Amino acid sequence: MGDVFIEGGPDAPRGIVIPASEIVERFSHASGPGGQGVNTSDSRVQLSFDVTRSQAFDEVQRARILHALSSRLSDGVLTITSAETRSQFRNRKRAREKLSAIIREAVMPPVVRRATRPTRASLRRRREAKIRRSTIKAQRRRPSAS
Repeated sequence: MGDVFIEGGPDAPRGIVIPASEIVERFSHASGPGGQGVNTSDSRVQLSFDVTRSQAFDEVQRARILHALSSRLSDGVLTITSAETRSQFRNRKRAREKLSAIIREAVMPPVVRRATRPTRASLRRRREAKIRRSTIKAQRRRPSAS
């Protein structure tokens, strides 16, 4: 099918190309739709991609991918399965699209949270609410015997 192209983003403006030689495809019988051909056609596609050995990424991108996908990797290998259609060709295409989307999401730089200060009006409202609550509780108390 060819190389997998991952659209550019903030960290890779020109995009990333994963060579077809780094992707291993396996085919097997898929459960589900298929009619009479269900027992004869190997329409399920399983892609395996070794992130640790790939030449497509620089070290920063590789570190981000390994961190982001740590729960999905097995010895540094990402495995994606597609058995959504009866057609092996469409399942291969769908598996490559999934691979591209997963890698693109993992390569994105993390969004850094910028701390903000509460507005003056919200601080004032908070103070007033505390005073109101305090007076309500003070009115519930027994009067002191002094």
